[in-house]
Amino acid sequence: MEIQTITIKKNKMSINKVILVGNAGKNPEIKNLEGGVVLASFPLATNETFKDKATGEKKEQAEWHNIVMWRSLAESVQKSELKKGDQVYLEGKIRTRKWEDKEGNKKSNVEIVADTFTILNRKKDNTEIDATEKNNNESVVSNY
Repeated sequence: MEIQTITIKKNKMSINKVILVGNAGKNPEIKNLEGGVVLASFPLATNETFKDKATGEKKEQAEWHNIVMWRSLAESVQKSELKKGDQVYLEGKIRTRKWEDKEGNKKSNVEIVADTFTILNRKKDNTEIDATEKNNNESVVSNY
């Protein structure tokens, strides 16, 4: 059996790729910016279940992600009528924004800039509806 070695030269390659499946924490906020650029943003919750070693109890922990979508992808999420509670699959990249507030304090925010998304299922009247069903709840896949 031959063992293949892959050598990555320092600073020659990097990957910034995020894949998330979670639930929209709010309805997307849609903004129309200068030049006709559309921006959509919303929080996405991903949940992790684990067993507490001390008590043996099953626990769930939520992680919140700030999702940002630009241009045609933002328009797609607006047309999809994504709502709070809908389960979403998305791919994108991590971006950290840094700025100073009015008092000169340094601030930063970590965002997931989405490249593509799919609505997996929707909440309707407190009941989940699978997006693959053919009752006008088709999933949306978009790339920009």
